[in-house]
Amino acid sequence: MHKYLSTYLRETDALIESGRLQNADAVLRLHLDKIQFMQHERLIHFLVTILFALVFFICLGFFLVTTETMLLPILALVLILLVPYIFHYYFLENSVQKMYVQYDRLLELKQKSEENA
Repeated sequence: MHKYLSTYLRETDALIESGRLQNADAVLRLHLDKIQFMQHERLIHFLVTILFALVFFICLGFFLVTTETMLLPILALVLILLVPYIFHYYFLENSVQKMYVQYDRLLELKQKSEENA
């Protein structure tokens, strides 16, 4: 997902930088579809990240109350999974926000091309 989204963002930036927007309605519609897909992806990763954080803190609470050493491997495993989820969610959040800005810039390009026509 990281590579897919990064590639799409670069391609859209290149399209915006070129200043030429052919078939603007189709480009805008495609971009809105991509935004919706990424918003869904972001929501799913947010929920999974929250779930892992809850499991981590519940296990940590049990460990602190019971001092059961068998919980340490579970804590370590959940933490090892939680950290990459946090970084991936951070990437998705920032990328979707960048897509919003790109959409606004695409709209501006469309308006300029309509004014020039």
